[in-house]
Amino acid sequence: MWEQIRYNQNRTALLFVVMGAIWLILGFVFGLLASYFTLAELLEGGIYGVIVAAVLWLFIFLFAYSFGDRILLAMAGAKKITMTDLHRISNIVEELQIASGLEYLPDTYVINDPALNAFAVGRNPKEASIIVTSGLLNKLNRDELQGVVGHEIAHIKNRDVLLMSLCATLVGTINIVTWFFSPRRMFSRYKDLEEEAMVFFLLVFSPVIAIGIILLILAEGYGSPMIIFLFYIPAAMLLMPFLAKLVYFGISRKREYLADASSALYTRYPEGLASALEKIAGSPDQLIAARSAIAPIFIVNPFREQGMAASDITSTHPPVSRRIAILRAMAYASYVEYDRAYREVRGLDKSVIPPSGMSLAGTGDIRPAFDDDLDRVHRARATSNLLWSLNNYKLITCACGTRMRLPPSFKLTEVKCPHCGQVIPVSNL
Repeated sequence: MWEQIRYNQNRTALLFVVMGAIWLILGFVFGLLASYFTLAELLEGGIYGVIVAAVLWLFIFLFAYSFGDRILLAMAGAKKITMTDLHRISNIVEELQIASGLEYLPDTYVINDPALNAFAVGRNPKEASIIVTSGLLNKLNRDELQGVVGHEIAHIKNRDVLLMSLCATLVGTINIVTWFFSPRRMFSRYKDLEEEAMVFFLLVFSPVIAIGIILLILAEGYGSPMIIFLFYIPAAMLLMPFLAKLVYFGISRKREYLADASSALYTRYPEGLASALEKIAGSPDQLIAARSAIAPIFIVNPFREQGMAASDITSTHPPVSRRIAILRAMAYASYVEYDRAYREVRGLDKSVIPPSGMSLAGTGDIRPAFDDDLDRVHRARATSNLLWSLNNYKLITCACGTRMRLPPSFKLTEVKCPHCGQVIPVSNL
């Protein structure tokens, strides 16, 4: 749908401008401070800081554009799989690529994590990837897995992935820079007391520091080194991540509704995604690979808190319960029907589907559920075998039928079967 693609292109340009401005503010503040350690005048130092920040920002943006998807894959610990590694997920990705009309087949990656979640990355549809957790492969049946993959395929087709990959990379960069100089770093070595220490610092010392800064401003003026050190720099360190997150949250959550609608159309089975979202939201496992900067790219917020209404305001994801209710209110598979269900559930008279989507043909009856090809035990076994293979474990099968896995670091030349006692040479494998 061209409106969503154009929307994402405009938001990418806005992201570059707004976050670039945030970066220039940081450069100006550090330029002011640097002017007291050089021969430059105060304003001259600030200008030099802006110039350096602009060059760095351009480099960071180009780096994020070129390598952002690889950075996110590395941060998540994702490993690429092929059709021969796990036919079940590869086959579903291929099916949904054909159903969606996507020109290129996305790569498939797996994260070894018991939590249930998924996301997609890529600079364009030709270089896109879909990432699922091992927990998702274990717990979801074929219909549910189709719904999740269809959702991520829609993000790729609508060009959501470039915008979100850039957001995650750039916000993460600003967070790293500001964290390095922030009071939070002082407490980072005390993991158990970090949050409590930060709250104590803000509540007890902030008023005292604020009063002291006001007195210094009255006594020495706005441009003194002490004011820059005690006011401008801490203010920048605290406000920059907050402003960066506001830009992040300013990206419309409409893209999630549109991806849900597209998944229902591609699969012709809205209940598949609804059931998958229900399982993902209800899972007690916290995603190990999740970072705050990349949380919005997941299909469900990995840092969600049950019963916290405020999280729906600040999250880039719509409430999961609402997404499920809309999908289950659909009587047939089409964008028009999803839009009707959306307006019914929300009690609004405003469409969520762009006009080009509303005019698309593609109305179909909801198909029956598939008979699950694998039960939970067989899904878990297939996923475990995949993870063993991805981590280069050697498989040894004894004549008695016992199967043994040897890690890549195994150095012995032979191994003894724990059941029959037969000694098997490892060097012959």
